[in-house]
Amino acid sequence: MQTGMSTSSKWDKEKAGVRAIQMAFDVGNEVNQQIRLEALAQGINPSDRVRQLLGLEMNARPVRPRLSISLSERDFVLLAERFAVDPADRLRIRQLAAEKLIDHLQEQNPD
Repeated sequence: MQTGMSTSSKWDKEKAGVRAIQMAFDVGNEVNQQIRLEALAQGINPSDRVRQLLGLEMNARPVRPRLSISLSERDFVLLAERFAVDPADRLRIRQLAAEKLIDHLQEQNPD
């Protein structure tokens, strides 16, 4: 008994995704910053702005506005100490880190 997408259809989509090639452009700091600022002003991510500029289709699905960083095991330990939580409680660390970022915005824009 199958529900939802067929296995064949699912794998066809996976294969299409595997064929996509990540491309990075070394265009200098000024161009990089300008594209990022334009993307921010339009509420899109920088890769979609690059796709616009190149005349390519953009992703149809909306992009979740989020910030991301990569954390090492040491980073988790340091944040756990700073937030006084268990280093294994990564969800709580993420929540507290997000709150810290929100607090930063409120400190910068008190009104």
